[in-house]
Amino acid sequence: MAIQLKHLHPYTLHQLKANGPPTHFRSSPFRVHAISGKELIQSGKVRAVDPKEAAMVMKTEKYMLLDIRPEWEREKARVSGSLHVPLFVQDMDNSIVTLLKKWVHFGYIGLWTGQYFTMINPQFVDEVERMVSDKNSKVLVSCGEGLRSLMAVSKLHGAGYKNLGWLVGGFNRSVDGDFADIEGTEKLQYATIGGASYYFLQILILLQAVGKDN
Repeated sequence: MAIQLKHLHPYTLHQLKANGPPTHFRSSPFRVHAISGKELIQSGKVRAVDPKEAAMVMKTEKYMLLDIRPEWEREKARVSGSLHVPLFVQDMDNSIVTLLKKWVHFGYIGLWTGQYFTMINPQFVDEVERMVSDKNSKVLVSCGEGLRSLMAVSKLHGAGYKNLGWLVGGFNRSVDGDFADIEGTEKLQYATIGGASYYFLQILILLQAVGKDN
């Protein structure tokens, strides 16, 4: 973890001898850089697990599956027995500035994807710690497409979790049968799709089914 210190108070040797060690600095801003999820994967500190291997890894190596998707994605489809702590939660602020942001988001993203305007869950690490208090536990972190889970892996590693896994490509990359027990109304690999794109997906699935019949 890289730490950058700037503008430390310039205590001299004479001052140290006369006054003892300094008890404060005039100005000591510093930045702590968390290791990114990508760096953790590349370094081998976090294990990359392909969806087709996930069920076996969970069974034989006792990894717990942590689903960090928002509630509206998870309710469509989820792996039975998985833990759930959302990394992003719906932003409920209704100030004028936020409402303007929500309107722009809806026009460019929300209408097409069905995704709500969200914010980072400020209690994410605390909620995971309540569910998984032993930081030596094996935890396989998953989301829809594998990007949000990279952020979650970085946060959890920074909080001291030592045996983390990352589901490569997220649930979107899974296929039928990768996970034995699925709950919900949709296929796991389609649960992130909403809004107008959901109806395009249904048309595509219908056309594929008609093509097979013919």
